[in-house]
Amino acid sequence: MKPFRLVASCLTRALLATCLLASVSLQAQQLLNPNAVPRFVSPLPIPSVIDATANKNRSITMTVSQFRQDLGLKSAAGNPLLTTVWGYNGQYPGPTILAQKDQSIQVRWLNRLVGPTGAPLPHLLPVDHSIAWTHMPTPGVPIATHLHGGHTESDSDGLPDAWYTPYAQNKGPEYKKGENIPYTYDNSQEAATLWYHDHTMGITRLNVYAGLAGFYLLTDGTENGLRQSRHLPDSRYDIGLAIQDRLFTADGQLFYPSEPEVANAPNPSVLPEFFGNIILVNGKAWPVLRVEPRQYRFRLLNASDSRFYNLRLTQDLTMWQVGSDCGLLPQPVAQPELLLAPGERKDVVIDFSNAALRGRTILITNDAATPYPDGDPVGPHDSEAQIMAFRVDVPLNAAYPLTPLPASFHKPLPPVPTTTTVRKLILVEGEDEYGRLLPMLGTMQQGAMEHHDPITENPALNSTEIWEIYNLTEDAHPVHLHLVSFRVLGSRTFTGTVDPHTAALSNVQFTGPLLPPEPGQAGLKDTYPIAPGQVTRLVATFDRKGLYAWHCHILSHEDHDMMRPFYVGKMPAAYAQKQLPGATSAVAFDNGSFALYPNPFATTATLELTVTEPAAVNVHLLDGIGRVVLQLPAQHLPTGTHQLEIDAADLNSGLYVCEVAINNKRYRQRLALVR
Repeated sequence: MKPFRLVASCLTRALLATCLLASVSLQAQQLLNPNAVPRFVSPLPIPSVIDATANKNRSITMTVSQFRQDLGLKSAAGNPLLTTVWGYNGQYPGPTILAQKDQSIQVRWLNRLVGPTGAPLPHLLPVDHSIAWTHMPTPGVPIATHLHGGHTESDSDGLPDAWYTPYAQNKGPEYKKGENIPYTYDNSQEAATLWYHDHTMGITRLNVYAGLAGFYLLTDGTENGLRQSRHLPDSRYDIGLAIQDRLFTADGQLFYPSEPEVANAPNPSVLPEFFGNIILVNGKAWPVLRVEPRQYRFRLLNASDSRFYNLRLTQDLTMWQVGSDCGLLPQPVAQPELLLAPGERKDVVIDFSNAALRGRTILITNDAATPYPDGDPVGPHDSEAQIMAFRVDVPLNAAYPLTPLPASFHKPLPPVPTTTTVRKLILVEGEDEYGRLLPMLGTMQQGAMEHHDPITENPALNSTEIWEIYNLTEDAHPVHLHLVSFRVLGSRTFTGTVDPHTAALSNVQFTGPLLPPEPGQAGLKDTYPIAPGQVTRLVATFDRKGLYAWHCHILSHEDHDMMRPFYVGKMPAAYAQKQLPGATSAVAFDNGSFALYPNPFATTATLELTVTEPAAVNVHLLDGIGRVVLQLPAQHLPTGTHQLEIDAADLNSGLYVCEVAINNKRYRQRLALVR
């Protein structure tokens, strides 16, 4: 079992990150003051729609590229600013894809992150090469598009190791489709608000922050019938709202903090979380939507990195929730406030038809703490306390009748399936080899695990399982399962003994009753926030064979390293017996590269080192708390490829770090010793 160290509270971590951000903004470059950005002036953008239901070939091409776009920002002098972003088909957010249940479509996701001459572009944002992306070849930024909430075959799932660079010049170990062969979405699920976004190993947070996200709306006969019977608003009054927080430099460019918060960590460095002070909806800062005095359906999406939103409406209006992640609810649920975790979607109907609202402006506000639930409060005068506005000043279009909500949609939830398998899993936070916070998943018995550790979740094909997920941290973590739509059975508080070295959990005692999911969360879900100090039980049926992933949908967490694979059906030996492909990829540096193999190893590992000029080389093996436990003799190597032996016969099983110093520049790679 790997060395592991538990860490202090997340609130302390949040305060450190706040101080760090202030330091970055003062020392590195000036940030755009949110008070300089106009509010409730810019019209809400409505992304264009690609109607796959009207496409006889049901074939779509989505091209990822770089461009400049007006995000509603202005300089301190009041001049409009354009921002360089990434997007699909020249838009941020990308076009909304409209699909029909049981009508299969194919999508080619083209990577065209290249400049005018065709040369690959660098990343818009600072990349931490100490985490997973360091294993990827350059040049070129990789992408891997995931249909979040989709009941999708493994080869089209957008797995984090299925990445590819522009024109698929370089491909990840799990790449099967995307650039040359289209993804297939058979849409074998009920009507739901899905979304697509980048999911590349180690840089998901950066690629999504740059703009790689969009809506995917799946419809069916039930939903269309509710529209025709005027129990749901017409599609003309059905609008997606993708909420994201951002930071910008004074000249309007995206800013993502990356200065390490601990000494001796890499720079740039991944940080525990990200919270911006400018709120975008559909890619526009604090927009306004002019509305008719009628009912509107809004598909709320939290597409932020780490921020939760607790949403309310001014003018004493109530949101009526009609849908959750993966489908409509049996009946509307009145929501005076609505919590939205990263990755979650909730469909609501807002009724503007009251005559007293004519000419009024209604705001969506937010007061969720950062991190949620016990972090820094968001006060009413903070910039993040306001999301967008509605202005009731458009005449009623009599061609479209009003659509008051019924008491019920006459669509009961399916019964909870029976199950015999219960998996006991954990959410935990430790420290990596640099002393940075390391959020991880794992099992109750074995403790914390990294993404590339051997697979432990292997449901049988067509089996139904209960996953009990124990949150050992002080944050709420929105857990997302690929492939399945699950039901939340309930949550309860607990105590237990946590092994300080492995994070294995034992002696569990429940300290409160099993509470049902909150109103509006009893439907079909794919993402659910697990509260700190609680265990939540989810039930799902795993009905497609292949490799998938489950992870925290705080993007900074899934990048480092709160993501694990699972395999449905008979698992190939490569996944059952060793690390996932890609775990032993080469680490590149200025004048060469090195790779470690085998990884994991039992006694002896080989360090294959290539240098393009003579180099002074020192090699150390570090344990989980940074102590040198093995040192190779210092060498001066000539140009060429060299193989150095690491003999760990005297060491215990666990996770180590191989530190290679090339001409006094240090590079690191993880190495697992398993006997």
